[in-house]
This record gives sequence, C-alpha cells and structure tokens, in this order.
Amino acid sequence: MQELKIGNHIISNPVLLAPMSGVSDLPFRNVVKSFGAGICVSEMVASNHLIRETKESLKKIQPANGEDINMVQIIGSEINEMADTARWLVDNNVDIIDINFGCPAKKVTGKYCGSALMQYPATALKIMRFVKKAVDVPVTVKMRMGWDNENLNAVEIAKMAEGEGISMITVHGRTRQQQYTGVANWDFIKSVKQSVKIPVIVNGDIVGEQSAIDALNKSGADGVMIGRASRGQPWLLNQISSYLLSGIKIDKPDINKQYDTIINHYNQMIEHYGDYKGMLMGRKHLSWYLKQSNACISFRDKIMSTSCKDEVKDIIRSFYMLR
Repeated sequence: MQELKIGNHIISNPVLLAPMSGVSDLPFRNVVKSFGAGICVSEMVASNHLIRETKESLKKIQPANGEDINMVQIIGSEINEMADTARWLVDNNVDIIDINFGCPAKKVTGKYCGSALMQYPATALKIMRFVKKAVDVPVTVKMRMGWDNENLNAVEIAKMAEGEGISMITVHGRTRQQQYTGVANWDFIKSVKQSVKIPVIVNGDIVGEQSAIDALNKSGADGVMIGRASRGQPWLLNQISSYLLSGIKIDKPDINKQYDTIINHYNQMIEHYGDYKGMLMGRKHLSWYLKQSNACISFRDKIMSTSCKDEVKDIIRSFYMLR
C-alpha cells in the first residue's frame, strides 16, 4: 500500500471510515480514530440552509480527536445550495468536501439526492462543477456502480468528476437497486480505476484483513473504505491497516480493553447528545458491540428496552463481568 494523496493532503494510512448517517457521529469517529484510521469521514450534512446552520450540523462536522484532516460529506440536489454548503463547511474549518452520489435510502433518493443523481449525469456534473468552483479545498465523490444493472454509469461519472477537478472517487460495488443485498462487485470497480488517473477507493463488503486484500487486488484501488463492518468493532480499521501496511495481523482488544472502549464510547454519547438522546443513540451502538461479542439476545433486548442511562451501563458491566 502506498500513501494516498487527496488534493494537497497526504494520507499515509489509506484505510478510511465511511460516512454513515446516524453512525459515524463524533463519538464514534473519536473511538475509531483512537485505534487508528486514515480519515474518519463525518456523516452527511444536508445542503438545505435551514438544516445545515444548526447546532446539530455544527456537531456533525467537528473533527475527531487526533484527526488532522477534517473530511465532511454533503448531500442534496439543488446546485446552488450544494455550493453554498461547501462554502459554509470551509468557513467552519473543513478540509475536504465529499459529495454523496451513493446513498440508496428511499427517503434520500425520493428527493433526487444520493444515488438518484446517478440517473441524471448532467445534474451530477453541475453539482460537481459548482461545488468545486465554490471552494479552494479538495472535493471528492462517493457513488455506486449505477442506479441498476441496466444503468452502470460509474465510469461515465468518474470521467466527468476527473474533468471537473475532483480529487478522489469512492465506489461502493453495488447498484442503488441492490441496496445492501447481494455481493459487492470489486471487479467492476477496476473499470472505474482504469478510466481515471485520480485515486479510487473501493467500498463494500470489506469486513477484515483478507477481504480488504481481495478488494484491492480485484479493483486495483488506491485504498479501502470501511462502513457497516465497523459497527460494534471500532478497532477493525486498525486491524486492517496494520495488515495492509506492515503485514502484521493483530488481534482485537482483550475483554478489558473492549469494556473500557464501550463505556468510553457510551459516556461520549451522553456528553455529545445529552442524557436522553445520548442514551437512545448509545443503545444502538451498544447492541452492535454485544452482537460482535456473541451476546445472547436477552442482553441485547435489555439494552434496547431500558430508558435509564445508568441502567444501560449496569447491563454492559454485568455482561462483561460474566466473560
């Protein structure tokens, strides 16, 4: 693996955390970054000016502890609003802007945002052009192979992106219609990589060291982006990067370190969101931790049904004391 260049930024560790709505918030990015990751990309920020200029959006775009490069994703379909949002982010110390052409959620595509824009290359082109002209920081794009198997136009959009001065492309190896079903097509991403000279990142179904190697070999990509597999195991990116960069395979943290990580993560959620919302948001992550630890369903049910922030801690403590 070689270092990754995004505009004027050099990233020695080309293992990136994907932007995930409702997942890659500041507490989660803090925890992932504490173990080691190239860049932890923030969850997406809506381009609507009534949404972006809120306390919630300002919280979303804070860089993780130890993060040297603050990379934030934006989503929308209105060209001028996307450009305005990019300017607002740069004014708030964001270093790289990522444009979302990949989200498959119906509530997003129904508004002609995310992966829906792959059906409208002319609009996608204008968004890239206007955002790039609006800011003097690198702009990147995250997309899918296309809308469906009959419209695999990632290569076309990648070429347009390079022509507009986009600095990097990330491709999830599925179509929008697949959502998260089936298997990510890493071989297809090779056609994108071969069509442009800018860095290409492979995304989709990378769950460990071997799948990362297979994804890189099949796609020829310059790095990997880890999404859903990181839920409940924030140390995963460090395990993958260690193996890719040095050939050293490291175990996941011991049970005491896992417990400390989980409690630290939960405490950050409470601090970040407040007692009640932090508890609600935290339960989701705690359930993923327990699932990764093969906890029985009863423990996970207890977590998801309690409404007391301290009782949540007690359940976690009781589980790890039994280990």
